[in-house]
Amino acid sequence: MVSDGVVASVVLVSVSLSFPCFVYGAYYIIETEPVTWDVLLHHLKFVVTGLVLTTVPMLFWMAPRLPEQLGGLSAVHAYLGLQAYALLLFGGTGIVRIFRAKREHDLYNDYDEDLLLDEIGGDQMSHWRSRLRIGVFGYVVFWMLAYVVGVSRYVLRYVVGG
Repeated sequence: MVSDGVVASVVLVSVSLSFPCFVYGAYYIIETEPVTWDVLLHHLKFVVTGLVLTTVPMLFWMAPRLPEQLGGLSAVHAYLGLQAYALLLFGGTGIVRIFRAKREHDLYNDYDEDLLLDEIGGDQMSHWRSRLRIGVFGYVVFWMLAYVVGVSRYVLRYVVGG
């Protein structure tokens, strides 16, 4: 069987590789105007890849081992990671509303510069856009904090302690 140190190293590499995916996905969607369907799909390829690189190790390696390790840095790491995913879900509620409004007005295929997003989404569109921004920003902040704690745990457990 493969040692915990080897698996931990693979997990560290996987989670580390997710960050450039998030950064490029964010950069691409921020810098590209207009946001057409192709732009959205290109953005999502990188964001979903980053989420898979982070979430798969969390679900199949970190979470099952958490009960036997819960305490100290592992508790902090788990807490920060859960906060990151909670904020991602929070932001997702905004994404759904924005996506629906843009699809109803066919703005992904037939972009209209004169049509403002706040106009098509009703009174609550600025609220949904704020939720998206808060959720994404919060996810990134808590993801980075969880990453730093996770790397610290890795170093203490497998480099210094091993």
